[in-house]
Order: sequence, then structure tokens, then C-alpha cells
Amino acid sequence: MNQKDIYLKNTPLLEAKEKWQDALQGIDFFNSAANKEIGVEEALGQITAAPIFAAHSSPAYNAAAMDGIAVHFADLAAASEAAPVRLRKEQFIAVNTGNNLPKEFDAVVMIEDVRYLNEDEVEVALPATPWQHVRTIGEDIVATELILPESHTIRPIDQGAMLATGVTKVLIKEAPTIVVIPTGSELIQPGTTPAPGQIIEFNSRILAGYLNEWGAVARGTQPVSDDKEKLRAAISKAVKENDIVIINAGASAGTRDYTSSVLANMGTVIVHGVAIKPGKPVILAIVSNTPVIGLPGYPVSAILTMRLFIHDMIYHFMDMQKPPSQKIQAHMSRPIHSAMGVDEFVRITLGQVGSELMATPAGKGAGAVMSLVRADGILTLPTGSEGVGAGEEVEIELLRPLTDVKSTLVAIGSHDNIIDVLANLLHKGRKTIRISSAHVGSMGGIMAIRRGEAHLAGSHLLDEESGEYNISFIKRFLTDIPLQLINLCYRQQGLIVARGNPQGITGFQDIAERNLSFINRQNGAGTRLLTDKTLKDLGIQTTEINGYEHEEYTHMSVAASIASGSIHCGMGILAAANALGLDFVPVAEERYDLIIPKQFLADTKIQALLQLIDESREFQELVQALGGYSLRDSGKIMFEQ
Repeated sequence: MNQKDIYLKNTPLLEAKEKWQDALQGIDFFNSAANKEIGVEEALGQITAAPIFAAHSSPAYNAAAMDGIAVHFADLAAASEAAPVRLRKEQFIAVNTGNNLPKEFDAVVMIEDVRYLNEDEVEVALPATPWQHVRTIGEDIVATELILPESHTIRPIDQGAMLATGVTKVLIKEAPTIVVIPTGSELIQPGTTPAPGQIIEFNSRILAGYLNEWGAVARGTQPVSDDKEKLRAAISKAVKENDIVIINAGASAGTRDYTSSVLANMGTVIVHGVAIKPGKPVILAIVSNTPVIGLPGYPVSAILTMRLFIHDMIYHFMDMQKPPSQKIQAHMSRPIHSAMGVDEFVRITLGQVGSELMATPAGKGAGAVMSLVRADGILTLPTGSEGVGAGEEVEIELLRPLTDVKSTLVAIGSHDNIIDVLANLLHKGRKTIRISSAHVGSMGGIMAIRRGEAHLAGSHLLDEESGEYNISFIKRFLTDIPLQLINLCYRQQGLIVARGNPQGITGFQDIAERNLSFINRQNGAGTRLLTDKTLKDLGIQTTEINGYEHEEYTHMSVAASIASGSIHCGMGILAAANALGLDFVPVAEERYDLIIPKQFLADTKIQALLQLIDESREFQELVQALGGYSLRDSGKIMFEQ
């Protein structure tokens, strides 16, 4: 078969799922889990393969439920405080909690209600009722009664109930075994420093982790290089030993993407290419009556397509209903445009801002693992959607508990490494508080405050005329919003350059005169305004700066570009240069403030944040260690309206 004949098609998601379901039914994949008998004590988290019935009653005898004396209730029928009843030794017996109750007795009197006259006589001033303070035979469960139904996930309390009723063995469904085969000659193992062109193989760990979390028994293998015969051998071995086989990477249309052609020769490719974003190159195949799924190499694409096609398979295999996903309604903090003709899955961060639950895209790159680390949920934009507008209500499938979402501080605005320090200390000291930060620049933060989408915004906007930071912009754009402008820090801004400053850069004059490459910050960023002011003061036109239009959204992204050797320099903070071992040419000290609407000042999350800034010695020490910061006014109110 010609390799190109089986390359990607844009099969609609619903059609792809239907084809895959039909193929799985054709190999009797549904409800194909084998049954296995194991000890109850080893059964935690396992799925019952048959109903479990009590072997004997619990309790198996009439048992005292209190410390005291066992009596026949009729002997105390006339007892009262005015006329206590005296019992002789043949009319009672001392018992402790759990003791067997002799058959001639049918009630227990608590020890505190018993007055011993001597060893052979007691006095009781209260009547007793039948089976008072007695756990009767089978009170908890009666022999042959159902303890657990089939397809039940065994919990610790379930283990106790089975053991208490004489059940020591249980029949469980064996979870599907799944192997994840990473492919690519460029892959190296974690712990090895990658050379140019090499990639650390971590996808198999992520994918196997999710599969195990979903109830499968999954593991990864050593990477298979880009060689058809080696891939064929790995698949052949895997389908003999596992219920499901996953191949990671090699599913697209590159010159070394062999997965589809190898699978077509070994079995049947049901689908190759689904109209989804990310994750289009997914392959769904059957080899030797075993499902084989080829996932894209980018980690986010691989995870999302695995959720779409493999998560359900585990429950089908075990003949169980998948728990429904938790979904909530939220409002978009900014517009999202969707690619036509595909189902798009957008990673979302969430935060409760006032009465509104706000949703913000966490990032789009299919290789951006951190976008899923930070994501609280997934927004699905179906085929035919042109996107959603700012403020529009959307449905989000949650990836983390809603309680976590509601305990999140939403920070939108200028990026600074101190925000990460605060996020870590907040989570460390108060486990329920998180910071969700979106780096959209100072002006983006001001607009987010204006729209009521954030608890706070970081800003360092310099007014060229007054030389003041932030206040004139607040007066212009946030006139009607009561707020406080609280200083976080002063910081060194300058040119980040390669270690040792090999180009000998001393300032923007060198960049312009020698046509050195530069990386800028995005429009609306305070660093961009400072760059523009500095160029203006020096009489340098923006057209004289090679790379002025090349933008990044954070100081760390600027530093990373320079560390890679692809760019000579860029404007950023000293802390970012220090973090990546780069050199720094100072340009100016600037003030970085937090804009906080007064309606949130009483919020416990904001109070915890401000308390950290004002009082935490650990916070101060960590910031100073970053380099390039002054905390001389940290926590001080710089402006209020």
C-alpha cells in the first residue's frame, strides 16, 4: 500500500467515534475483562465481578452494646427511683461491650445505672425495654444478604464489611493492560541533558499516569527509533501481551512518521485524522484483534485525544458506566476565535471574581505542557463555531474540583517573577489559595479590572510627561472604580544579553548602529512603553531596531529566546536574566504596583496576599535572592480612589 494513501483525513469527530465503536464491537472488546479471585485484604480499589453476599450474620450472636449487666427486661418492669428493684446473682450477669449475651437474658443495663449492694446483689432504679443496649444477631447484616453489587469499586469500608461477615475472597474484574510505546530517534531519557535536536521523553510517563488514574494497568516502554521494522516488532510484541496498545508520535505526515503505514500492513486502520484541534493526526487501528491507537507527539494533543478515544474504552472493557464529567457555566474574559471545520478544545483557567466565574484561555500550543498544568477546565468549540466573544457565557468541563477554582486569586496584567513567589507561598501556607495569572501586559490588566475580570492587576505603566507610574492610566481608564494602588516592588529593567555579553552591548545605540537582533514585549506592556520612551529620548527610530516587531509576552520568554542563541538581546528584568544565567545591561529602575478594586480588599484571599507582602520575612528573602528588586515601599498604598 502506498504510504500516502492512508494519510490524514479530516474525519468529523462524531463519525470517527462511531467508526471506532463499531470496530471495537467487531472484536468483542466490550465487557471483555477477565475475572480473578483475590483476597479481600488486597482488593482495595478493585472492581467486583459478581455480587458479594454475607457468609454469616453480623453480629453472629446477641452482643452487649454497653458495659453493665445483662438482665431479663421483665424483672425490671416495676423499677423506679421511688421503688428500685433488687436483683439476685441468678437474675443478672456482668458484661462488657461486645460480650455474648446468654440466651436467658434480653436486655443490658448500663453500669452507671447499676448500684452494687454486694457481689451477689444489685439494685436498679430504671425499667428496661426488650433488647435494650443489645446488638442482636444480624443487626448489621444477615447471612446471604447483599453486601456489594457487581461492578462496584471496593473501598476500605467495603473490605471491613466483607471480612466482618466471613467473606475472605472476592471475584474482581481485571483492569485492561495498556502499554505506551514512545517513538522517535530524537528521544532521550529523563536525567540526560539534551543536545540540539534531542527531546526528553516524558510523554509515556504522563499518558501511563492518566491511564492508571482511570483504572487501567499501564506502563511505558523504551523509545522505539524511527525504523519501520523496529516499530513493527514492538507492535507485534505489544499486541500479544496487552489489551490496548498506544503508540506515541509518528502519527502525522512527516517523512519519518511510519505508524500509519506499519499499522495498515499489520492490521486495519479504522481512522487516520480527525477534525479536532489539537490532535488531528490520531490513528485508530485494529491489529490481531487488539486496539492500537496512534497519538500525536505533542503532549497536549496526545492527552486530549486520549481523553476522547481511550478513556471510554477502559470503562467499556470493564462493562462500567464512566462517571459523568463535572461541568459549570462561566463567562469568557476575552474573545476566542475558532478554526472552522474542526472541534476545538481550549484549555481554560477559572476564577471567581465577585459573583462571576471568569474563564481565561491557558494557552494554545499543542506542545505547551504548562497550559494543561495550569488549566482548570476544557472549553469545547464545536465544528461550525466561529468562536466566543468576551463576556459570553460558556460551558466548561472541569479538570479540577470547583472548590479549588473558587479559592483562586485571578491576577491579570504585567508579568513579574514575584507573582510566582507569592503563588508558591500562598499555596504553601494556605493550601486552599491559588493564583491564576494571565500575562497580558499592564494595559491588558487595567482593561481586565475595568471589565471586572480580575481580583488584581500588575502594572508598571510610565507616563512620559509626568514620569509617574500607573496613576494617570488609572484616572483615564478606571475613573469609576474604587480601588487601591499598592506597591509590590521597584525593579531593574534593562537589556538581557548572552552570558559574558559577547557582543559588547552597552545600550540601544549599539543595537541600532550594528543591526543586532532584538526581541520586544507586546503592545500594551509596561516594558514596551519603557522601551519606546528610551528610544525616543535617544533619538532612535523604532525602524532602526532589528526585531522591534518580534514580540514575547513575559520577561522569562524574552530571556529564554536570548539563552537559545537565536536573539542578541531584549528588554526585561534583571531577575529573568539571573534565572537563566544571562548578563544584564541596566537601563532604568521602574515601579511595579498592584491594582486592587476595593470590593475585593475584604476577600480573605486578598488579605492573605497583602499579609504575605507586609509581614513575611521568607517572601522578602526570596525576592531579594532573585536579584534586581527593591522592596522599600512594598505594601504601601501609592494611590486611592
